Amino acid sequence: MAKVLGDVRVLEMGTFITGPAAGMLLADLGADVVKVENSDGGDPFRAFKGGFYSPHFQTYNRNKKSITLNTKAPEDLAALDALVADADVFIQNFRPGVAARLGVDAARLQAINPRLIYCAISGFGATGPDRKRPAFDTVAQAASGFLRLLLNPAQPRVVGPAIADSVTGFYAAYGILGALHERATTGRGRVVEVSMLEAMCHFNLDDFTHYFSAGEVMGPYSRPNVSQSYVFQCADGGWIALHMSSPAKFWEALAEAVGRPDMLALPAFADRNARIANYEGVVAFLAPIFRTRDRESWRRLLLEKEVPSSPVYASDEVLETEQARALALEVSASHPETGLFRTIRSPVSFDGERADTVVPPPVLGADNPAVLGRPAWTPPGK
Repeated sequence: MAKVLGDVRVLEMGTFITGPAAGMLLADLGADVVKVENSDGGDPFRAFKGGFYSPHFQTYNRNKKSITLNTKAPEDLAALDALVADADVFIQNFRPGVAARLGVDAARLQAINPRLIYCAISGFGATGPDRKRPAFDTVAQAASGFLRLLLNPAQPRVVGPAIADSVTGFYAAYGILGALHERATTGRGRVVEVSMLEAMCHFNLDDFTHYFSAGEVMGPYSRPNVSQSYVFQCADGGWIALHMSSPAKFWEALAEAVGRPDMLALPAFADRNARIANYEGVVAFLAPIFRTRDRESWRRLLLEKEVPSSPVYASDEVLETEQARALALEVSASHPETGLFRTIRSPVSFDGERADTVVPPPVLGADNPAVLGRPAWTPPGK
């Protein structure tokens, strides 16, 4: 793929997800991202399954280099300063105040390099009573009002992936790209700040807009009811999802597919407003019908009738679909120490050119020799 950020050097002192996710997004666009890790095991995500190369770490650290520095040691801080002098971007996701204790606060680093784009990611922001509170994905989802929209009221429990962490990383990269664009004109760097709370409130914009404009506080079933989205279990236990939206043609096609052309004459199916008002009745009518065939039969039939739908796939099933193969979503590369690395490529293409290559996530301190002129990191006791 075209390396549209090929002339950008990024220093990332990120751990877990938010900072590393921002760094990875820039690396996927071709930026030279150097991950600065401590020499005492590096990013804690490395050891989430033992060792220093867990799947958690691999997810957000492809296409990067790794060096080890302890900025509390004068010689290591001097080494970092030398890198900062030539860097374009610095990313950290410490709690407010920690960067200053480590000697990597914005004021000090931008004094070294006024062109530096300094990105600070936090949980609750740099000001306010919660600024120093610990924040992780579930906390940010809950504090922003987003988690409420995912919970089953009858059996509330946390579900799904680390949405707040990933989304915050996206917003951080978005801010960095804006600052880089501006710097091309002004020649000056910026301090880009984003918190998980702010990111998730903005990501949850639809919920807030309904409150502001209509006084409506949305719940977990508000959007599915309005968008007329459904999930039904099939005869083989598999699930299939439908997003019927508003056009009448979708419902006419569904009525044909399920063999009940008469259903649209029923009061619950009369029009969009009726289906929204009688959502549970629609579900009760269609659920038994979907249990009469297996998932693959429904997939073929709904596809033939052009009903907006898809089987609810697991990740291994996604990779086996014809469309995933046509788009070449999976990319891989071999690492000399860790073996085969498989991942999902960047979704962005430039002039039809896809990101069909990847650099496996680095082992800790692998790039000390090339970047710092120091020996590669070795585990304690070796």
